[in-house]
Amino acid sequence: MSQTTDQAQAWSKAAKSYEQDFVDPYRPSVRSPLLQSLRNVSDAQHKVAADLGCGIGPLLPFLAKHFQHVLAVDFAQGMLERARERAHGLGNVEFLQRPMTDLSPLIGRVDVAIAVNSLVMPTVVEQEASLRQIHATLRSGGRFLGIMPAMDAVHYYTMLLVDRALAAGKPLDAALKNAAHFNEHALYDFAFGQFRYEGIEQHFWQPFEVRYRLRRAGFRRVRLARVYLDWEQFACGDDFKGQTPPWDWFFEAEPARARR
Repeated sequence: MSQTTDQAQAWSKAAKSYEQDFVDPYRPSVRSPLLQSLRNVSDAQHKVAADLGCGIGPLLPFLAKHFQHVLAVDFAQGMLERARERAHGLGNVEFLQRPMTDLSPLIGRVDVAIAVNSLVMPTVVEQEASLRQIHATLRSGGRFLGIMPAMDAVHYYTMLLVDRALAAGKPLDAALKNAAHFNEHALYDFAFGQFRYEGIEQHFWQPFEVRYRLRRAGFRRVRLARVYLDWEQFACGDDFKGQTPPWDWFFEAEPARARR
């Protein structure tokens, strides 16, 4: 069994309880530039959008409303099944099951590509292959935007947890163990930005890494902004209501070469 197939099966299984197990960047209290950036796409009603790694489909109704045609792509059958339920009655949504490392049916068909927490492949080889494939799907004047989970935010939250424990009178060793427990350090490989949970392997990104990988794949004018998440989705979040919440990274970029 290939690693891609193995991950597809793990994500299919995760689809059943996705809302309970993963941080949701679409919650009303999340501060994100994603939807407004999509609203700003000129002449969107005559354009094709591709939701790459659409998951259970939370973005599909919005895209179907604003764009002429929507391509919903995911490599996990279980995710697509739930996405189809979400998109029931939306006649301009087309579903495709395939990995982002092979988007050959989409080459040159897409005006706006979106990847929300789906560029999390466990190896740099898969990440770069996916970014090159996405670049190839875009027409001249196209745009690529989305969200990536932030490794620097994991370090930030760890810092707050350590300070909380020290303020409660714990000795330093105990404070470090307390922070590692509540921020689930056992699930992370911090050196390589990996997160492993229930058979799923995800890559968490540093901001310099987002710019670097996008540019290597041929993108230009890379812009980053933070997506501020909801403290309610984090252990001990009630203790940090006065602090800036953890974040994901929003990105927006253009293909460097015109495509027909």
